Amino acid sequence: MGLLSIGEQFPTYSKTAVVSIEHGKEFATITNEDHIDAGKWQVIFFWPKDFTFVCPTEIVSFNNAYDEFAKRNAELVGGSTDSEYVHLAWRMNDKTLRDLKFPMLADTNKSLSADLGILTKEERVCYRATFIIDPQGIIRFVSVNDLSVGRNVQEVIRVLDALQTDKLVPCNWTPGEATLN
Repeated sequence: MGLLSIGEQFPTYSKTAVVSIEHGKEFATITNEDHIDAGKWQVIFFWPKDFTFVCPTEIVSFNNAYDEFAKRNAELVGGSTDSEYVHLAWRMNDKTLRDLKFPMLADTNKSLSADLGILTKEERVCYRATFIIDPQGIIRFVSVNDLSVGRNVQEVIRVLDALQTDKLVPCNWTPGEATLN
């Protein structure tokens, strides 16, 4: 299966996620219906592996921008093919990940990653993929980076802003600038 793209329905999923490091409250089940039922946009991003080097820089950057996504009526979800137990251990052992505000999705059986077409052929880990999904569950933006290249969270926010204008937006547009007629 190839990479899912613009205009396609984001796959149905129900996955365990790490939502806290507080004992007894670590895990929750999240689904794609959660944001649709709430009428929200969703930004979901994937990384290759926990306990690596580039991944925490991205996770921390997304977390630092959490309130920016919330202001835009967008839920933020991160994930990889690691288990919820590995996610929790990583959060507990890396002080920069302890206070995450978004769930860390565990796609342990790799079904969502396979449906999205974002698994590497060799190791079957996720590429650095980012999806912006509208409130109806339709993919409106996809960006996929090679394993060695981190993404730009501010660009994801800029694209979300542009999509939410529901207008024609020129190259290098930033919020507050004119859109096209």
